[in-house]
Amino acid sequence: MSTTAEAAAGRQRAGWLRTLHQWHWISSAVCLLGMLLFAATGLTLNHASGIEARPVVVDRKAILPPGLRAGIAAASAPAAGAPLPPAVADWVRATLAADVTGRDGEWTPDEVLVSLPRPGGDAWVRIDRASGEAEFEDTDRGWISWLNDLHKGRHAGPAWSLFIDAFALACLVFCITGLLILKLHAANRPATWPVVGLGVVLPVLIALLFIH
Repeated sequence: MSTTAEAAAGRQRAGWLRTLHQWHWISSAVCLLGMLLFAATGLTLNHASGIEARPVVVDRKAILPPGLRAGIAAASAPAAGAPLPPAVADWVRATLAADVTGRDGEWTPDEVLVSLPRPGGDAWVRIDRASGEAEFEDTDRGWISWLNDLHKGRHAGPAWSLFIDAFALACLVFCITGLLILKLHAANRPATWPVVGLGVVLPVLIALLFIH
């Protein structure tokens, strides 16, 4: 009877182990590229002061045509941000090579400023409402800055935000299934729990002793 019970328990354990291994490798496959990206950018962010950045700045200027200038000058500054009129946005795209379509601008009595932030760089378009002078400035901080901003989710858009959420969930599944697999193998691997304990205690000690 005991032999039968032991055999049943062994089959159940083997079934759980197969299921955990399946979830473990699937979650690892899903978060592989994200894990490499976030690990690498964790290093670059931690040593950001030692990584030299050489921003490339592009500056373009032009004068808004009189017909479009009159519309900008006469418009009342909205209480909240509002986009540029479609005709002005088309002129900015054609003349300054900047896409401001649908982007809210900061309207003041003197000027309109449209910010165009993105991962790894920044840009803006400014239009003087009286003179019609328009200026576009674009700053590119390089691919390391681009990757760092992806790590932080800075100006990366809703699709990237959704990916980060999915990646975080996959990492949780990966870690939890890994811990359960360790538990099932711990009887045959005496070093399992000391190593796991070190991984838990070490960052806690560093945080308590060296972060002030």
